Amino acid sequence: MKVLLLSQHFWPESFRINEVAQSLVEQGCEVTVLTGKPNYPDGDIFPGYQVAGVQRERHEGYEIVRVPLMPRGRGGARRLVLNYLSFLAAASVLGPWALRGRRFDAIFVYGTSPILQAIAAIVLKWIKRAALVVWVQDLWPDSLEITGFVRNRRLLAAVAVVVRWIYRRSDLLLVQSPAFVAPVQAMAGPTPVAVHENPADRASASAAFAPTALRLDPAAFNIVFAGNLGTVQSLDCVLDAAERLGAHSGVRWVLVGSGARDAWLAEQVKARGLTQVVLAGRLPPEQMPAVFEQADALLVSLTGGPALSRTVPSKIQAYLAAGRPILASMDGEGARVVQAAGAGLACAAEDAAALAAAAQALRDLPPEARQRMGEAGRRYYAEHYDPDRLARALVGHLTGAVAARNRQEKKVQ
Repeated sequence: MKVLLLSQHFWPESFRINEVAQSLVEQGCEVTVLTGKPNYPDGDIFPGYQVAGVQRERHEGYEIVRVPLMPRGRGGARRLVLNYLSFLAAASVLGPWALRGRRFDAIFVYGTSPILQAIAAIVLKWIKRAALVVWVQDLWPDSLEITGFVRNRRLLAAVAVVVRWIYRRSDLLLVQSPAFVAPVQAMAGPTPVAVHENPADRASASAAFAPTALRLDPAAFNIVFAGNLGTVQSLDCVLDAAERLGAHSGVRWVLVGSGARDAWLAEQVKARGLTQVVLAGRLPPEQMPAVFEQADALLVSLTGGPALSRTVPSKIQAYLAAGRPILASMDGEGARVVQAAGAGLACAAEDAAALAAAAQALRDLPPEARQRMGEAGRRYYAEHYDPDRLARALVGHLTGAVAARNRQEKKVQ
């Protein structure tokens, strides 16, 4: 099967779709990737790439076709909007030209925000007469409102109209969480919706991993948060919980990553004298398993709200594979997974007192009890998020969408 994978973000940027592409190749698919010039997260075009022009390269057995875009820069809503819209325009106009003469059975969209990138896939679907499968990672327009990026009700309503238009021109919608099915189906009309959860990255489950220079204090109880330090990660709640427990508790909160709240975090840690909070900065993905290996517990946190309560953050899969107890400060699906796995403790989103109490309870457990949580997490990972198993399921989804589209075309003829 010939698959065109469309994603604004791709290798050498660190996104889960990188390994999904590789897994499709291993399943026998002929994969081509249409993406932008790498610039996430720092906002500068990576060395070896240029802003203008179409670039092509081979990587891990598939071709990558890169169209120009406006790099996201150092922040600001205007620059971010230009980044998104420039990729949409280039993928819609230059994408068909760069892929001229190529036939595809299926077009697969990695539907992170903004989902608008799927418009380019719809253009290519019409030209290539291929089945379109969109993997919905965020609920739009809900995520725009939650992050505070858009507050105007009329604009949110207009975005909803566009999202419905995208969903109803797809042949199949895959969603990353069972809780996504109802809201997506309500907007999708006759388009079928199926659950396809995010796999863990293979490095997380590998026994061999790259060493890291980050050394955690062996005398402390180290709770590690890894990933984006943004507005929806409820980092104010994490700092409040750390302050409640105090430095004397022996609990050390290690935040590994970067994001929009970097400067705010540094300022708050200094102003509040939170010596028990360590801002470790961003590390290469291949080093994270070595960090997890040193952790006593792994933290995932989100703000509250209906949309985020339906989300299972991809770090949960990595945490389960790491075999460490998980501390989940969140509502809904993410907390449900941790509890169903028996892999840790969960408390309500944005409740600093509950998070502090859960951290203390986890610290006070016998080491054997925490080990059992980690082992249970690994078992749950193998049953639900193993990359090879999910790769086979994804090929099945793509094959089914292609077959359904072929049947529909025969009926029309």
